[in-house]
Amino acid sequence: MILRRVLSLTTAALLGGALAAGPLTTPATARTTTSCPAPATANRQLRGVWIASVTNIDWPSAPGLSVARQQAEYVRLLDNAVARHLNAVFVQVRPTADAFWPSPYEPWSQYLTGTQGKNPGYDPLAFLVREAHARGLEFHAWMNPYRVSMKADPSSLSPNHPARRHPDWTHPYAGKLYYDPGIPDVRHFVERAMLDAVRRYDIDGVHFDDYFYPYPSGTADFPDDATFAKYGSGFTDKAAWRRHNIDLLIQEMDRRIHALKPWVKFGVSPFGIWRNKSSDPAGSDTNGLESYTAISADTRGWVKKRWIDYLAPQIYWYIGFTVADYAKLVPWWARQVDGTGVQLYIGQADYRQGAAGQAAPWQDPAELSRHLAFNRAYPQVAGDIHFSAKDMDADRLGAVSRMVADHYARPALVPLMPRLGGHAPHRPRPTVEGSVVAWRPVRGAVRYAVYRFDGPATGCGLDEAHRIAVTGGTSFTDGTAEPGGAYVYVVTALDRLWHESAGTPTRRR
Repeated sequence: MILRRVLSLTTAALLGGALAAGPLTTPATARTTTSCPAPATANRQLRGVWIASVTNIDWPSAPGLSVARQQAEYVRLLDNAVARHLNAVFVQVRPTADAFWPSPYEPWSQYLTGTQGKNPGYDPLAFLVREAHARGLEFHAWMNPYRVSMKADPSSLSPNHPARRHPDWTHPYAGKLYYDPGIPDVRHFVERAMLDAVRRYDIDGVHFDDYFYPYPSGTADFPDDATFAKYGSGFTDKAAWRRHNIDLLIQEMDRRIHALKPWVKFGVSPFGIWRNKSSDPAGSDTNGLESYTAISADTRGWVKKRWIDYLAPQIYWYIGFTVADYAKLVPWWARQVDGTGVQLYIGQADYRQGAAGQAAPWQDPAELSRHLAFNRAYPQVAGDIHFSAKDMDADRLGAVSRMVADHYARPALVPLMPRLGGHAPHRPRPTVEGSVVAWRPVRGAVRYAVYRFDGPATGCGLDEAHRIAVTGGTSFTDGTAEPGGAYVYVVTALDRLWHESAGTPTRRR
């Protein structure tokens, strides 16, 4: 039923509901014979949003909702993303060693039904991917490798949970339960559990956030002395051994993901500071918590060794913040990825903008927009991911609307990732009937871009200024066309890695 609604929702979703103009009423003319060359690739930008499921932050809004309510909520989030001209969603589908799909390794997530292990009555991950792709959005499966539960008591887990079958794999720490990353069997298990989703679903990426070893809590250390004694041979420094364990996870996941599906992207969104300059001359001019020491994540090392396809550091601080200045961290991360082929996206703190208790800069509705304007000076920055969906929708102070108006006025294509291959499909042959542009499916295409020219498409110029939609369907209704207007439309085909075909102009008088 939801899929049948997609075409009816397309116009409002892709154009933000700006449907004041009536449909075109004059008959379509024959298509022109001119071919538009494939456009240049510089005009691209990832625009993503995190959709968090842990503790029902974003979706579902509460556990135990009906299937129809869950699906409707998700569709609304996607339609809002498309209305803002975003092009990627990062959806948390393994929040606490559980699953949003029928996994042979782990129980159903409690955040779906309220009871861990209870079947929600449908396959959420299949639905999540299908609906995102129907709207032309890239879908990244966001997973947390080692967090088992938001409670420390193992008895809160479902009876068949792997952590209950292997209690020696886990440690309670700071009120939560974690797998021990230093146990090889644990690492191998969580990899298999996560790779099951890669193998069985048409996802576009696997995404980790900043939870590896848990963040320190007070003076208590993560209780893995016995694990170090058993598995730490060759290491005199437990901190170095912990980083080695996380290095193995990243390196192995990179290799195994691409062995299964070479086109699936692998990325990490780490804490925004790798190391401070005071700790390491290669570090940033900051004075905050370091992911290198606090959570054993050598994020800079993963970039230099090219073990990830993209990095999205959570630079959740305002411009001018003394401890961790956005204006110092973006250039630092830009230098780290330069020449590596690893793409850099910036994690944006939409949740801080206009929120009670946040510092004065976050009470200025222009702060988020300033961040994106600042990024333009650094060509290594290939886009942004916003945390999170509910905060974008809240649009406190109108800051998100301002950012969208300033920077996301037209749909954008995701940057190419040459390291993963791919090639442009053949060009579509569109027809125009009234206000509907339609085309036949093109082999190898998973989405299409629609361009409109208000007059002759001289030289075509397939750029963002003329792009009016990106869709996973094979038709588009132009709800913003003026009645009686003379337009030329061009449709291009995009493969799963966003390589774009040439296009054939189709004239509409």
